[in-house]
Order: sequence, then structure tokens, then C-alpha cells
Amino acid sequence: MKLEVRDGCFGYAGKLILRDINFEIGEKTIMTVLGPNGVGKTTMLKCIMGFLKWVSGENYLDGRRIASYTDREFWKKTSYVPQAKRSVFSYRCIDMVVMGLSSRQNFFEVPSKEDYEKAEHVMEMLGIADLSDKYCNALSGGELQMVMIARAIISDPELVILDEPESNLDMKNQLRVIDTIVKIKEEFGTSCLINTHFPDHALAISDTTLMLGAYNRKLLGKTKEVVTEDNIRQFFSVCSKIVSLRISSEEYQTIFPYKVAR
Repeated sequence: MKLEVRDGCFGYAGKLILRDINFEIGEKTIMTVLGPNGVGKTTMLKCIMGFLKWVSGENYLDGRRIASYTDREFWKKTSYVPQAKRSVFSYRCIDMVVMGLSSRQNFFEVPSKEDYEKAEHVMEMLGIADLSDKYCNALSGGELQMVMIARAIISDPELVILDEPESNLDMKNQLRVIDTIVKIKEEFGTSCLINTHFPDHALAISDTTLMLGAYNRKLLGKTKEVVTEDNIRQFFSVCSKIVSLRISSEEYQTIFPYKVAR
């Protein structure tokens, strides 16, 4: 699997908010799109998935223009996890997860016993089997986000696109989602493209990072080379310190923001 964006530009009313976006993602890779609010991160994901159209530029999947794929062909290879919002639908969680197989089924096809067994397996792997018979509109934000991730990976996609999957969650659920993204890569062999405004999350899990800033500024490279104290100051207008910690033989890096840059 290889996703490529070539010379992507997008704007409204004649003003470009994204200019000359170029990157590629290969197999079993986590890439973060990192930047403060309002720089076009979600807009870029929508342009990749075809919800919006680039003013100029193209997306390619496995060397073929994504615009030439049918919806069914594209969504067999790709899944999407939108920003978490409380569900107003009273579906059981396992039914919501089974809906992730819709790209592989005919419109009127009834889910089979095997479909539900696969949903149970995926939920077990993600540690949410206990949510199976609960209703989505009764879940916490973190629980609902985990169900939406299960729905995204049940169809065995080659790429999962996640739009701020850890936003509006408490600390525990942020960590749970981040750990799950790593599991998707390591255990399912699936690549992930993640939009986030948390530099420490990018530093913790991603292989490559595209950092976006105001005035069409951007940096692309290995995450440890892009997520630096100097770049955080320039792109986020925040002074910070990146600190390495060793806890129980494990090495961790965390970012401490300490003042607004002037």
C-alpha cells in the first residue's frame, strides 16, 4: 500500500489555506499531520478522501489516481475515524462495528453470523468486548471512540485515517487511543494517517510527521527530526522542553510547554 499526495492546493474564495502539499505513506507506517487549530489539518484529510476537491494536485493510492476509484474500491482499502462526538443513534456497539463491513457487502445484504464473530474478535483484541451489547448513545466519549476505531479496522483496510482521535478525551482515554493506534500498526499491519494538535502524541507513536503552520508553512520528515523545541516554538508559538525519561526499563519522551513564545 502506498498513499501519495502530489502538489495538493486548497482554498476558499481565492485564498489558499493549503499549498503544495506533498507526502507519501507506505506499508505499516504511522504518519501524523501536526499543527495548531485552524491551519487546515482536517481540510487536508477531507481532500485526500474526496469529501473536498483540491484546487490543484492529485492523490494516488498504489500508483493510481484516487479520483479514478469507485467509492467501493476506495473504501475497501481505506477506513476513516472522524472526530469523536456523542452518538444520537441507539445502535448496539457490536452492530456499529459490523457496519464497518458495509464496503464489502451488497446494499441489502444482511450481516452474517461470521460478520458478528469477526466483530467480537476485533472488539476483544481492542479490549472493548464488554461494550458489545451496550448502546452507542450511552457510551462515554472514550468508549465511543474505541468503538469507532473497531468499526474502522474490521474490514481489514490497508490504511486508516483518523481525525483528531484523542481530542476531547480525558488523559486515560487519550493514552488508550494512542496505544490502540500502535496496536493497529503492529498487530494488524495497517498504516495510519493521524491528524492531531498534540506534539507529544506525534513524538510518541509516529514514524513521520507533516507539521503545518500559519501562512502555509510546513515541514515533513522523520518525527524526531520534525518535532523539536525550535519547531514547536515556530509553529505553535509555545516555548517547550522535550524531556527523556526512563521508567521500568522503558524510554519515554514528553514535552513540557512552559510559556507562550514572543
